[in-house]
Amino acid sequence: MLQAMLLILDMKMEEITQKEQIRKRPAEPKVKGSSLKRTIAGFFLLIYFCTVIWTGPPMILFTSVIIQIKCFDEVINIAYRSKKMEELPHYKTLNWYFVIVANYFFFVDAFQPHIQVITRKYQMLDFLMNYHRFLAFCLYFLGLAFFLSFVNIKPIRKQFTLLAWTHCLLMIFSVQSYMLLRSMFQGLIWPFMPFVLVITNDVFSYMFGKLFGRTPLISLSPNKTLEGFIFGGIATFISAILLSHCFCSVRYLICPLSYVERNGLISISTNCTPTYFFQLQSYKVWNITFSTYPFVFHAIAMSCFASMVAPFGGFCASGLKRAVKIKDFADTIPGHGGLLDRFDCQFLTCTFINVYVSTFVKGVSVNRIYEKVLYMNDGNQIKFLQLLHAELVQKGMLNKTLELPLIQ
Repeated sequence: MLQAMLLILDMKMEEITQKEQIRKRPAEPKVKGSSLKRTIAGFFLLIYFCTVIWTGPPMILFTSVIIQIKCFDEVINIAYRSKKMEELPHYKTLNWYFVIVANYFFFVDAFQPHIQVITRKYQMLDFLMNYHRFLAFCLYFLGLAFFLSFVNIKPIRKQFTLLAWTHCLLMIFSVQSYMLLRSMFQGLIWPFMPFVLVITNDVFSYMFGKLFGRTPLISLSPNKTLEGFIFGGIATFISAILLSHCFCSVRYLICPLSYVERNGLISISTNCTPTYFFQLQSYKVWNITFSTYPFVFHAIAMSCFASMVAPFGGFCASGLKRAVKIKDFADTIPGHGGLLDRFDCQFLTCTFINVYVSTFVKGVSVNRIYEKVLYMNDGNQIKFLQLLHAELVQKGMLNKTLELPLIQ
């Protein structure tokens, strides 16, 4: 009898042990369509952004605004949830008011010097463009006054914290978009190449990380590996050389953008003589002579940024998600998450593009200077001509004879 009871007890214990092992056994990965969704969504995103580039500045501006607003919405919603926004009346409306004012200030500042051929045709538009800084300041002050008018004493810290969130996010998103648009008019290739290289680095790092990844790179992103980081950087370097040779032959990408009026119609002009950066030059290294475009060396510098610096934008986004305990900022793009999950590295890239172009390219548009001279009164135009003539005579480029009308 006792043996039978012990046998039954042993069987029960064995059954319990088996159940525990089954429960603790790691679940087999389920076959899901997430990878397929991610691939399809990425393919359509690629098609869309190629279309945006070929459409020109209006579509680039529209896309930039949409991405910026959606990313702002994804992050500010985190603040809404943590600060219980339902207790604060009108705050969401005020947030979007500040977004509109910031975009008016930055985007008009970026576009205004390049679209004067359009604004001169419409008096109201010309007024909004020429006085946009003062108007934006007045609108900002009205928003600030409205905020202070409904501040409650009891949750005052919460309200000013949310105001600080709004201003910080506008600095992150609106300013980056502004920097991108400022660089765009030097030629679409300058912002386009870094963006392509960041995407290239992301793809190759993910691919090599899956194939050879063994060593974790940073605790904020456990899926990132040192092997993926290194091999992704090498692949990005090679891609920069190959892609730059392809892009340098595309006139639409290398010419500075400007609007011109022909037969009463306004269109984008991309006719230009390629600058030094896009003309084949001969170089000699260690008794080896080769020909390439000077832009290739800039592309190599951009590849170094894309592989070594841009990923830190993603690390910052990963750190924020861990801090607020969320997996993705949103579910806007199937298989990818929110827009900020896809463009976290690109916002840092916008700053890099502007700094790099303004430091190493420094392009000056003759048409832009000419348009500024046309806005001067008659006396200042003659004075400008005299100063320019005197400088050119001193350099020996013109003779001293110059007949000027008398300006009273």
